[in-house]
Amino acid sequence: MSETKPTLTQTIEEAARHPKNLGEMESADAVGTVGRSDCGDMLRMWVKFKEEAGRKVIDRASFQTFGCQTAIAVASVATEMIRGKTAAEALSLSGEQLSAPLGPLPPMKIHCAQLVEDALRSALDPVASQPSSVHPVPSGPTLVDHVTPSNKVKITFLTKPVS
Repeated sequence: MSETKPTLTQTIEEAARHPKNLGEMESADAVGTVGRSDCGDMLRMWVKFKEEAGRKVIDRASFQTFGCQTAIAVASVATEMIRGKTAAEALSLSGEQLSAPLGPLPPMKIHCAQLVEDALRSALDPVASQPSSVHPVPSGPTLVDHVTPSNKVKITFLTKPVS
């Protein structure tokens, strides 16, 4: 009996349902935040380094996002993927590479991988991370502190976990 391989949708749903490294990181060495005006997603990434064999490598990374399941899934796998890499090695990864463990993303979801790549660049190389499609958000403790509701945005805070 052959084992059925999960579909891309199932893989993304599973990664989003059980994200790794979700949440703020106290005493992070680097923080990057980006938002995309075309979809309304925002993502903040925290990075902590350690010395290993005479190299400064990423010890851990975490994230927080206002985004869809795909953005959550890509950020989750990316924070695992960059562990043990130098900043230069992590910066060399494209959005496509950061999302590769999930499988090829559909064209309308590629921007989610780009969002994660841009947040990583914002954290690790803030000066060079100013592409025109990304609008940095001022640093602060949480993403919600930087959301200014307008007549086009409605924010609903969940009081219980979504099942």
